[in-house]
Parts: sequence; structure tokens; C-alpha cells
Amino acid sequence: MGNIVYYSSSSENTHRFVRKLGFESLRLPVEAGGEPPVIEAPYVLVLPTYGGGGGKGAVPKPVIQFLNNPANRSLIRGVIAAGNTNFGPAYAIAGDIVSRKCAVPLLYRFELLGTAEDVENVRQGLVRFWTCSH
Repeated sequence: MGNIVYYSSSSENTHRFVRKLGFESLRLPVEAGGEPPVIEAPYVLVLPTYGGGGGKGAVPKPVIQFLNNPANRSLIRGVIAAGNTNFGPAYAIAGDIVSRKCAVPLLYRFELLGTAEDVENVRQGLVRFWTCSH
């Protein structure tokens, strides 16, 4: 099974969601700067959406920095995005942006912390995704 790479700000919302999944994961640094980690195996990226609309600034800077490394970008297999439905059409748009730029599927969207149902849907979906993909 593949890994999960995720970004969570100091709010810890995405961190708590990923921990509930129970899969091996790597958290990206909270702050941009420094050298991002280099991944050596296929992974699904989980990230929150920043900002309230339009998409500008929606993808957290540490995620952009991480994906700017061609080696990291080559191993991404899918995206899961958190968002806030109050953002309307920009709900979880960071997932759409990364999915489009990296040419990988947007696998799931969840709101803020995610519900128990979201956790179970993502857990089962990831098992199916990695089983069918490899």
C-alpha cells in the first residue's frame, strides 16, 4: 500500500483527520522554507484549502515547495482535500489545483475536521485505490 503525505497547519485539523485513517504518513513542515522532504515511494497527498475564494493562495506554500521537487511530483498518485463549504465554489479548491497541475485524480473532499463517515470512506477508498493501482 502507498503512503500518505499531508500538510496540516498549526490548527491540526488535517493532522487529526490523517491520524484517524491509521495509515503510514509523513507530515510536511508547517512553515515554508528550508529543504522539504524527498519522497521515495508513491503517495496520496492530503491538504487543506487556504483562503476564501478564487483559488489564489489556496494551496499552502509548504505544499507548493514540496511539489516543486520533480522527484516528489513524480510519485504523487492522488489528492484528498479539506475545505470549508462556506467558500462556495472554492470549497476544497486546493485539491482541484494540485490534481490539475500534477495530472492525478482528486480522490475525495471533506469539510474541516471530517466526519467519522469521511474517515471511513477515505480509509476504504485508499485501500481500493492502492489495491487497484498496483
